[in-house]
Amino acid sequence: MRYAVLGGPDDGPTLLLDWEAFSYAGKFVMSNTGKAVAYEGPPVGERDGWPPAAREADDPVADVVGAVSFNEDRTDPGTAWLRYVTVRGDRRGDGVGARLCAFAADRLLDDCDRVRIAVNNPFAYEALHKAGFGFTGEETGIAELVLERPCEDRAAGYQDGLDRYRERDLSPEEEAFLDRKRGQSPPVRVDW
Repeated sequence: MRYAVLGGPDDGPTLLLDWEAFSYAGKFVMSNTGKAVAYEGPPVGERDGWPPAAREADDPVADVVGAVSFNEDRTDPGTAWLRYVTVRGDRRGDGVGARLCAFAADRLLDDCDRVRIAVNNPFAYEALHKAGFGFTGEETGIAELVLERPCEDRAAGYQDGLDRYRERDLSPEEEAFLDRKRGQSPPVRVDW
């Protein structure tokens, strides 16, 4: 697995993903966010014009396994936000999203003080903890929990965030997941 930043928001990178294999595929054809990808195959530097811009592509990019979009916070120049994270359907659950978010955050932290993301389900919450993020105690107006890196004490708010999900209307899979996580510490941080 390889990782690459395709460009920042000012560069306007676009990416044509297969809408049947990737959730949020349509968000990646937009040019107002930066993009980072997890992919298979030769390094980006050994490819000519890869990946093609979404409008120039005849077919979705085949060797992308995951993608994340990001931009700067409009009110805080020291903060970047991961916006959309997607992993190809056949690779979900393999840790691709967590490693990709860890990679993207590492790159963004070269130029900003913190990276944040808002997540709407306990599975994403867990994956982002694997990527080194921690719960801030904040929620967005649309019931997403806000996580950030760096986070000095990831363990302090971990169960608090899970408890907030426990108060919601959940699927049986989410309920079972949260039951297994009760009383546990955050997952070990992954390397990309």
